[in-house]
Amino acid sequence: MKILVSALEHSANVHLKSLKKELRDDVEFIGIFDSNLGKPIVDLRSLAIMGFVDALKKLRFFFKLADEMVELSQDADKVLLMDSSGFNLPLAKKIKKKYPNKEIIYYILPQAWAWKKKRIPVLARTIDHLASILPFEPSYYPKDAPIEYVGHPILDQIKICKSEVSPEVKNIVFMPGSRKGEITKLMPLFKEVQKRLNLNAVLIIPEHFTQEEVASLYGDITAFSISHKPHETLYEADFAFICSGTATLEASLIGIPFILTYIAKPLDYFIASRLVKLNYLGLGNIMFEKYRGKALHPEFIQDDVTVENLINAYKNYNREEFLQNAKSLRTYLKNGSSKRVAEIIEGD
Repeated sequence: MKILVSALEHSANVHLKSLKKELRDDVEFIGIFDSNLGKPIVDLRSLAIMGFVDALKKLRFFFKLADEMVELSQDADKVLLMDSSGFNLPLAKKIKKKYPNKEIIYYILPQAWAWKKKRIPVLARTIDHLASILPFEPSYYPKDAPIEYVGHPILDQIKICKSEVSPEVKNIVFMPGSRKGEITKLMPLFKEVQKRLNLNAVLIIPEHFTQEEVASLYGDITAFSISHKPHETLYEADFAFICSGTATLEASLIGIPFILTYIAKPLDYFIASRLVKLNYLGLGNIMFEKYRGKALHPEFIQDDVTVENLINAYKNYNREEFLQNAKSLRTYLKNGSSKRVAEIIEGD
């Protein structure tokens, strides 16, 4: 079986790797994905963008890439789209227009419930299988939409969860993100927080960065121990400061108390704040609010990301309450998603 895959993001490829383990050996990937999973048509590093402004600069490149994917779909038995709605939803429309009977599966859906709700009926009539990873998401779709909650992919990755909090904080983790713009904005603040708290600090750096990139992006990091294993490092630590992204949900499910931080480009934040109508940025907070009516962890965004705010929030943190709420969130998500998505791809 040949599957046309469109997985542009690093996080999507982590979940794709788990999915591949559940699929039959005769399943072959073609298209856009990490080179560790086969032979993609493009280097994922060339697709890395941060925000609306960067996306606009690469429009012509992405249009050409989409056309190439449509041509490839002719030889594919099925199509698997993962996240990246700005690219994948238009791609789905193009494939359906040219090959109306081509079966399309969308795994890690566009967050249409948060913004652009007009996309929901478009998704419902364009996609053959909508594999939702959020328990509340199917309620936003028409009753006859081909959507189901399949579990959450992070639970395929995370097998460890804290059972208790330590009496005191001794080890702190800093995760300034995986995109270069995120890292350069947050590292100066994180360095000052580490200096003020004067505790053992571990800095998690994506393992794909070269030594030259690390030196350029992070600067002097002699005050930190370095790790490339986020899950194990978070589990062994007592507290964390984390850039908004998948890592914040991972930390929530591991059960390590943390504070979310995020600084976007001013224009990107201006646009997003008017399009997205949410009370929180972190996915853990979004889900926890849905069924418990409150936030799971503190968030600081844009100008609120200051050393004083981060330290004050750390000092006033109820770590025990967080851990109990984190366990509740893990129960809410139930299980991983790879096994069910593999069943859908292989025809139930």
